[in-house]
Amino acid sequence: MRISVVTAVRNGRATLADALDSVLAQDHPDVECIVIDGASTDGTLEVIGRYAGRIARVVSEPDGGIYEALNKGIRLATGEAVGFLHADDRFADDRVLSRIAAALADPAVDACYGDLCYVRRDDPRCVVRHWRAGAYQRWRLARGWMPPHPTFYARRAVYQRLGGFDSRYRIAADYDCLLRFLGAGRIACTYIPAVLVHMRLGGASNRSLRNLLQKTREDYRALRHHQVGGLSTLLLKNLQKLPQFFIRPAD
Repeated sequence: MRISVVTAVRNGRATLADALDSVLAQDHPDVECIVIDGASTDGTLEVIGRYAGRIARVVSEPDGGIYEALNKGIRLATGEAVGFLHADDRFADDRVLSRIAAALADPAVDACYGDLCYVRRDDPRCVVRHWRAGAYQRWRLARGWMPPHPTFYARRAVYQRLGGFDSRYRIAADYDCLLRFLGAGRIACTYIPAVLVHMRLGGASNRSLRNLLQKTREDYRALRHHQVGGLSTLLLKNLQKLPQFFIRPAD
């Protein structure tokens, strides 16, 4: 199974190499690495150039934001499965894509996901928050549950059938996409009980109070649009984050 990993970046020189190294170190034998650069000006292209011959596709041009970039990556992908590794993140170990391939070996499974660790930006070895996702049950969506999007891998056919990211959402298009897939789309999804991704803190959704408020508004809009829930669902979604600061991943 070919797995396409899309990395969107703009001015990510400081962390991009760490992300790409973790993709290229995977023991899965068929990985398609795609990088979509939003016309970086900080030396990111020089970093990408060091991986010439090992990245399947590189696009560098102005775009309308991360979700437009990810949609470009989906259109370029040739793998049976597609997922995303942001320039700030890295795979937890070199067996992540092998686990994903094993989960998707069952033709009845449309997508899979696992756990995620938020780590300090200046010290990725320090885990700040552990998102233990747990098994998927559709009713949990109305209780504010969602899988960690950076760990989510779906068959490319799912994106072809249900669409990619709605770029009218500036911060919460990933949540909208997951609600579409798991709600109305009713895709078959399975859980991998392992940490798949280490995500540095400081992403767009939690970078400022303004962004947090915008994300809250967009989350609510997505919930209402997909008729999954309302204010109570949004409250539960945020409350579920609190225990994650006290859970630590198994060694």
